[in-house]
Formats: sequence, structure tokens, C-alpha cells
Amino acid sequence: MPTIALVDDDRNILTSVSIALEAEGYHVQTYTDGAAALAGLSANPPDIAVFDIKMPRMDGMELLRRLRQKSDMPVIFLTSKDDEIDELFGLKMGADDYIRKPFSQRLLVERVKAVLRRVAPKAEGAAAEGSSNQVLERGKLVLDPERHTCTWDGKPVVLTVTEFLILQALAQRPGYVKSRDSLMDAAYDDQVYVDDRTIDSHIKRLRKKFKEVDDGFDAIETLYGVGYRYRES
Repeated sequence: MPTIALVDDDRNILTSVSIALEAEGYHVQTYTDGAAALAGLSANPPDIAVFDIKMPRMDGMELLRRLRQKSDMPVIFLTSKDDEIDELFGLKMGADDYIRKPFSQRLLVERVKAVLRRVAPKAEGAAAEGSSNQVLERGKLVLDPERHTCTWDGKPVVLTVTEFLILQALAQRPGYVKSRDSLMDAAYDDQVYVDDRTIDSHIKRLRKKFKEVDDGFDAIETLYGVGYRYRES
């Protein structure tokens, strides 16, 4: 079963959530601060990490920033009810999802399951998806779903699972407009609700990553009020 890392300075949350996840058969790693988590996640990478934003020694934002320098590990943020700015900033930095405190253990378990389903290729329905797991080449862009790798003009671009799925949905049909709803369907499980700003944040993050390897990158077009389109150069 997958391994899940929990990072939170509230030991009650660590204990209760660990029990809920272990009851589902998952192996759980726990850390009480960001600095300890960074060392542990690097030495023993889990399949997914769930961590709080406000923590001692190293907060969740800094932990995510350092993780993203070397890993595309799926990450779910835990935020307080009044941390909307943190939520949006976290998505821009590369978080895959967020859950607001207080939360039910059932909700967290379902969100974890949803992200893990997006990480692993689904055997069920693979035939219907056709070439979705084949290497996709669009001009300078090369996407390899099986290896979860992305290159632009031969240069690697590290993407989160959500970013990869959004880009794949756009690049599969260059020139065709994808609405935000269709991008949500491509990147998120049916049971997970996200709003328009979440997709917009992921698109901004995608553009930033590609501009870091090619300042002239303009392959993702915005059609205001409609959605986004991939333009093959």
C-alpha cells in the first residue's frame, strides 16, 4: 500500500489522522515540524505528503518550496479557515490540493485517495483512453505519462501531477479551447470540488516553469471568459 507522510505540530491531529489512514491500509510517516519533515521526506520519500502551513522551525510554504526543487511528490496542504491567500499561494508554488481546518478525517482520506488515483495510471478504462499513456510530442514539448516526465526543447521541466494532467489535456488537441471545467475534469477526481481560481493558479505556475527554461514560451493561450488553448509552435 502507498506511504503517506503527515506533517503537523498538532500531535492530536497526527494521531487521529494516522489511525484513520492506517485503517484504510496505508503506511504512515509522521513529523512534527517542517525541518524534520524535509530530512525525512528526502531520505524516505512517501507516495504523498500532507502538511500544515503554520509549523515551527520551517513552515509548510518553505517546506514545499524546497521539496519542489528536487521532487514532484504530490502534496496536500492543511490550512486554517482564514488562509485563502496561503491557499492560492500554495497552489501557485505547486501544491496539488488543500483542505481547510477543521476537517473530517473521512474528507482527508478521500482527498488522499483522489490524488493517488491521479498519480497512478488507471488500468480500468485504459483501452478507452487510447493513447493517453503514450509519449506526446507537440513541437518543443514532449510529455511521457508513463515516466511522468516533461521536456521543452530538450530541457527538463519538473511538474506536479496536477500540472502534468492539465498540460496533457491542453496539448492533446492543439488549437482547441479547453474550458476550466474540462481541465478540472482532466486533473481532478469527480469527488473533488475546485473553483476557477485553482485552475488559473495551476496555469500561472505552468507558464512560470516553462519561462524558466525558455523566456519566450507562449504555448498556453488564455481566451478570456472561455478557457485555455495550447498553441503548437
